[in-house]
Amino acid sequence: MNLNLSIVNSPRTDGARVLRAKAALRAELDEPRRQGQTIGLVPTMGYLHEGHLSLLRAARAECDLVVMSLFVNPTQFAPGEDLERYPRDEERDLRLASEAGADFVYAPAAAEVYPDGFSTAVEVGGNLTEVLDGDPARRGPEHFRGVATVVAKLFNSVGPDVAYFGQKDAQQAAVIRRMARDLDFPVRIEVLPTVREADGLAMSSRNAYLGSEDRERAVALSRALGAAERGAREESLQAGLDAARRELESAGIEPEYLEARDAERLQPVAELNGRPVLVAVAAQVGGARLIDNVLIRP
Repeated sequence: MNLNLSIVNSPRTDGARVLRAKAALRAELDEPRRQGQTIGLVPTMGYLHEGHLSLLRAARAECDLVVMSLFVNPTQFAPGEDLERYPRDEERDLRLASEAGADFVYAPAAAEVYPDGFSTAVEVGGNLTEVLDGDPARRGPEHFRGVATVVAKLFNSVGPDVAYFGQKDAQQAAVIRRMARDLDFPVRIEVLPTVREADGLAMSSRNAYLGSEDRERAVALSRALGAAERGAREESLQAGLDAARRELESAGIEPEYLEARDAERLQPVAELNGRPVLVAVAAQVGGARLIDNVLIRP
């Protein structure tokens, strides 16, 4: 299959140039940066879907150069999670990245990101990483330590002006915003809306784990969030959460969590208070652990 891609040090033609080493990536970006070109970064773990592609297109529209990272980050997976079976298809990902406008795909090996003796981590403290997915009874704060560490390394390797993330991973986006602010990374964090299937299911690489019956049941997550927003606006936030739980129960889904929190601080909220409120849900549906959320703006 002809992907129209160039590899490592060959001249770029129509496709994205694939780089495996951070030294090569930095060398490629040095001159454009000196010329004042803007650099956009889209971090991904691959197995691209329309959500990723929407980020790439936004970066293409706003930036002179677009870098997509393609790296399944082992430090954000806990023992027993799906690191080994996480879906991968590099050939397809490179083709789609090129079609969406990426100039460079940074696809390092794990040893390039975490060389022998690596012993440093970036940890965002406080409420952001210890609730929702970061609750020790769920994925735990170690998950976000892995996320923050790899994204910090990407920021240092790429030096982007703008980095693009999806609203589906709202807690991750909040953690990255805080990290960039606290550590003075000179990068703008852009969070774009969740992209959904026609029936409302949030696009996710892990949707590949769903069988046909579970795929139908999984749509209850987006229905539940819609019910939560309607109930919150028409009656109360608690009424919205109750309506959401009924939607999940009707599909035989028991949520790991279904919570309303301040969208920036992730503190629990009991009512709409003039600030954006995040209603977030996570649930195991068949072989897939799915997350989704709705942002209720004032």
